[in-house]
Amino acid sequence: MSLSADEFRVHLDLSAATAGIVLPEIVLPDEHDVVLRRMRFHYLDWGTEGLPPILFLHGGGLNAHTWDLLCAALRRERHCLALDQRGHGESEWSPQMDYSTESHVGDLDAFVQALGLERFVLAGMSLGGVNALAWAGTHGQRLAGLVLVDVGPEIRFDGVRKIAAFTSQATPLDSVEEFIDRAIAFNPRRNRELLRRSLLHNLRPMPDGRWMWKYDQRHRGKIDPGAYERRRQLLWSAVDTVECPTLVVRGAESDVFHDEDAERLAQRLKRGRWVRIEGAGHTVQGDNPADLLVALREFLKETA
Repeated sequence: MSLSADEFRVHLDLSAATAGIVLPEIVLPDEHDVVLRRMRFHYLDWGTEGLPPILFLHGGGLNAHTWDLLCAALRRERHCLALDQRGHGESEWSPQMDYSTESHVGDLDAFVQALGLERFVLAGMSLGGVNALAWAGTHGQRLAGLVLVDVGPEIRFDGVRKIAAFTSQATPLDSVEEFIDRAIAFNPRRNRELLRRSLLHNLRPMPDGRWMWKYDQRHRGKIDPGAYERRRQLLWSAVDTVECPTLVVRGAESDVFHDEDAERLAQRLKRGRWVRIEGAGHTVQGDNPADLLVALREFLKETA
């Protein structure tokens, strides 16, 4: 289920007012589907064509709408796009339950080719940041800039396990309110009314009247240390080949990505720096979008 157009506008207006962000106007994105590598992918296009493009990738268990407020704020400055990655949002689930980094990177490459993106900024949070960094390692020449939100080659397993436990809850619930209660307990920084509308982008009604997450949960909660080590090595190799300016963002209260992880990553990158966003945990764009927007705009000036 998604919000109606009127509900979406009200949600954007309330989100901006709550965050202290002034939107130039309340405009909704165009929604598109594209077939990539025999799978259907959904994405949001906030316009405006002709402006420098920026592509946003969400974290695991989230969807393209996690970037709504930032895209709405930036749409007069950048051509903002947000992709539902495989198994998330309105995009197709993998028939083979293949959610490897390599497959995500292949999807991203096909999407960039399909839209003809050149000299764009790529921004990814958590899972999206992993995929963005891995892709940038071999396609960095196409990037004007790279933004990695609360993720890098080094992450903290205690924080990862907490998120995996929350996002792998595969039991349908009787009401949206029950999902809100669980989400507030997991992340008490969130405004309840805003969270309710946000969750409607990420829930689907079941035939029996109960509610369930949209994203594919079949693989979630299964932490494979061997897979994480392979991914770690893949990402450090990518770091050494990224040539474009890179902003590493860390949520000050994140238990997934610590200051020392961000600093180490920024120092290893050829043109990297990092910033700490106060009042934010792992999902920085949801916890403190205003300060993230300030940091992002400052970085975008460097890539102009």
